[in-house]
Amino acid sequence: MDRSDIDSCLRLFDKHGGHFLRKTPLWKLSGADLGVDCAEVWLKLEHLQVGGSFKARGMLSRLLANPIPAAGVVIASGGNAGIATAAAARALGVRCEVFVPTSSPEAKRARLRDLGAEVVVTGAAYAQAFEACRARQQATGALLTHAYDQPEVLAGAGTLAAEIEAQGGVPDSVLVSVGGGGLIGGIAAWFEQRSRVVALEPERASTLHSARQAGEPVDVAVGGIAADSLGAQRIGQLGWQVTQRHVQDALLLSDEAILAAQRWLWKELRLAVEPGAALGLAALQTGAYRPRADEKVALILCGGNVDPATLA
Repeated sequence: MDRSDIDSCLRLFDKHGGHFLRKTPLWKLSGADLGVDCAEVWLKLEHLQVGGSFKARGMLSRLLANPIPAAGVVIASGGNAGIATAAAARALGVRCEVFVPTSSPEAKRARLRDLGAEVVVTGAAYAQAFEACRARQQATGALLTHAYDQPEVLAGAGTLAAEIEAQGGVPDSVLVSVGGGGLIGGIAAWFEQRSRVVALEPERASTLHSARQAGEPVDVAVGGIAADSLGAQRIGQLGWQVTQRHVQDALLLSDEAILAAQRWLWKELRLAVEPGAALGLAALQTGAYRPRADEKVALILCGGNVDPATLA
């Protein structure tokens, strides 16, 4: 996975995806606006993307790059990847079936049904839902779309980084939430060493951090406030490979810090994002990541599928 794969995806989107994807805003603020000692903080408002998350890019990439059988597409997801796949499938006029774990929020299940997807709730965590999904794919012949560990999915996520560069240039650093590694894999593959890409994970769902301690991807226990969107049990092989080449820092954040940042974004900026999208601000506000005074830091607000009532 490298920039050439993302360039190919950009051309595919230019040809077929312009009616579906949104170019999401890049909001540049001074560090002082967020209480951070750095020159600028760039907020990439990807929670405004189709389906409410960055996942729309990777899922559309997967569907456009492959023939879709009569059985349609099938995916296992904590919510956002399923929503994105369902939205892309509806746009392309194909059938979609989504397997979600019991930990997935009802709001996301309802959104899936609104998009016309058939929803199957099974398993306590993503890994169990994925096994049921894979069995279904083998029985029906549907196109299996993985939430984070397919080349087309990483390339689609990488178009987000290309869009940031087109809108504002290359930031000094990019702070990225990590679940299965699809988002950070795509972003790191685009920026390579031109920007410092920093991996951020909840303490209770640390796939990349644990893999680095073990020297290889390993299963981890998953829980906590961001488990529905960052609840992969193991870092994806593709994300692991890219981060080994291009990502030096893998930082952990507490649920309390994530929740405080999520509420701050709503209270101060009226940005309704899910917990998994608040890790970048949490890293800055807690000092887990300390930028230079002259640094331009990009934060990816990667998902907004949240019940606003929970933000009060």
